[in-house]
Amino acid sequence: MSARQAIAAVTASFTEHHLPMDPAPSDGPLGWTGYADSRARATDRTGEEESVLHGVAVVDGLSCVLVSFEFGFLGGSLGARTGDRLEAAYALAREQRLPLVSLVATGGSRMQEGMIALVQLQRVAAASALLRAGGLPQIAVLRDPTTGGGWATVGAGADVVLALPGAQVGFAGSRVRPAGADPYAYSAEGQLAAGQIDAIVPPGELPRTLSLWLRALTVPGPAQAAPVPAALSATGLPETGWDAVEQARSAARPRAEAYLDAYFDHRLPLNGDRCGGTDPGLLSGVGLRGGQPVAYVAQCGTATRPAGYRAAARVIRLADRLGLPVLTLIDTPGAANDAEAERTGAGAAIADTFAAIASARVPVTTLVIGEGGSGGALALAAPGNTHVTTDSYFSVIAPELAAAILKRGPDQVRSTADQLRLRPQDLVELGIARSVVGPAGPAGAESRSAPGSGNR
Repeated sequence: MSARQAIAAVTASFTEHHLPMDPAPSDGPLGWTGYADSRARATDRTGEEESVLHGVAVVDGLSCVLVSFEFGFLGGSLGARTGDRLEAAYALAREQRLPLVSLVATGGSRMQEGMIALVQLQRVAAASALLRAGGLPQIAVLRDPTTGGGWATVGAGADVVLALPGAQVGFAGSRVRPAGADPYAYSAEGQLAAGQIDAIVPPGELPRTLSLWLRALTVPGPAQAAPVPAALSATGLPETGWDAVEQARSAARPRAEAYLDAYFDHRLPLNGDRCGGTDPGLLSGVGLRGGQPVAYVAQCGTATRPAGYRAAARVIRLADRLGLPVLTLIDTPGAANDAEAERTGAGAAIADTFAAIASARVPVTTLVIGEGGSGGALALAAPGNTHVTTDSYFSVIAPELAAAILKRGPDQVRSTADQLRLRPQDLVELGIARSVVGPAGPAGAESRSAPGSGNR
């Protein structure tokens, strides 16, 4: 698709903004022989004066600043005038307090402008940082191809990264990759598997998907705390600590996916840690509940891996910057503790998640829906605003491991579970949880935490 066809594919309402074309040396800043002729041919072929155009669009009733790349103009490459237009688009979004949506198709920096072209990446990065600091979201749609500096700034630098099926996506373009490089690594599908993009969206679904994301990331007024989800089972309170453990480990117990489906009208997943990893045992994203957006992070009952904690921290910080309340669902026997988890930074990833919640300025609400295993679970818990279901427990460590640490035999695991006081009712009494949540919602004693801590 051309730049204008890409715009027409997502909206019929687009008002283009133009920049004056300053006089420039006919063959560019380097005096590259034939560059002026190449530009003239590109204009004749595409009808465009540069590789990027921008303006204000309305997508399903929601305004945004829209940027579209014209790959037919010198491969959608970035030169000085491209940088002018991109910088103007980010400034326009800032001035009008609008989200920025980029429809990217680029081969990278323009050879005929040398280092003048390359430093445009710094201009784009600075403009993007200003928009981010202003609390405004950025969404990128990766078309075919999206490579080089355009991918490493406009594309990968966005808050939400979507891609069209089969798009070539990677920092290295097809002509500069190592011989024999796996082409899958440079595809939208490969980047999704590596946690670098959030979703692959077929062209026919793109307008609807963009509409939902714009609705989810544009919040009027200060964020209100997310309502506590109702429990999805009617299991009674456990009599003993071991009963609590068994109820939480029951295969029949509702899991995170069921809670999220019951809680949200629409759910928009965010994928991966942006460091090459994904954790299928952790779900994160933004959901719409009664038209109101809520960011979510949910453990799925497995040991959470470093990529999962990094993804969680990413979503919590995004929500904090955009003013979205956060809901976390805890259900893990603990953090993954195998050698691979240690090699990929388990400790640092958990620390970063603790820090993201500790520094969040938006309300964070937590519901423990199953196992609450040690620091791997606590990293996602909101201090002063954590609730528990009747089929959950929260413990400093699993009873079996606690017994092993204390040099107790297997016959003492059950009594150790009692001593740990890990039952839902114990957690409320100890002031760890605010309430025990049943099918109708929260019930029970409030925690004895400091006044006002429940707002976090």
